[in-house]
Amino acid sequence: MTRKFLFVLGSARPDGNTETLARKAAEQLPPDVEQRWLNLADHPLPDFEDLRHDSTRPRARPRPVGDHEAALLDATLDATDIVIVSPLYWYSLSATTKRYLDHWDAWLEVPEVDFKNTMAGRTLWGVTVLAHQEEEVAGPLIGTLNHTAAFFPMHFGGVLLGNGSRPGNVLDDTEAIARAKTFFTQEPPLARYPYDN
Repeated sequence: MTRKFLFVLGSARPDGNTETLARKAAEQLPPDVEQRWLNLADHPLPDFEDLRHDSTRPRARPRPVGDHEAALLDATLDATDIVIVSPLYWYSLSATTKRYLDHWDAWLEVPEVDFKNTMAGRTLWGVTVLAHQEEEVAGPLIGTLNHTAAFFPMHFGGVLLGNGSRPGNVLDDTEAIARAKTFFTQEPPLARYPYDN
């Protein structure tokens, strides 16, 4: 299967440090690897509504059609590799990124999509930039992405971390820029929950 990368941009500002770092990593992908970039600000989703235990409505959901959710679902299903590009906001994912992942739960309830089996074996990656020098503060974000991948299970390529606050600062993080050059060259393992190790 030809690899298709979907970059899901979840920043609250355009052309931020996290997107800059993700684009540096994407520059290293072979030319035959398809890249698609979707900014969640351009595809706003409603808040996720959990219907799993509401006996007044059917649990199965219809496949979304003709809206932002449909566009994001189709792009997600089409990708072999999904890259979550979210700055570290309060030590985790941005609100728009979390809302996108919450909708994965809704898509599990669309029978014709078979989302769990369709996503199994694909690869989830992350890119984030933080203002802290101490990278361990990104642990909650990394854990969220790892555990999301483990649920299916998907492969997890880890999270490319960079440092910066003002736009463009990440370009001064020479170690992050160096890591970006080889980030997508690894063969990621299947994600595992911590208790499976």
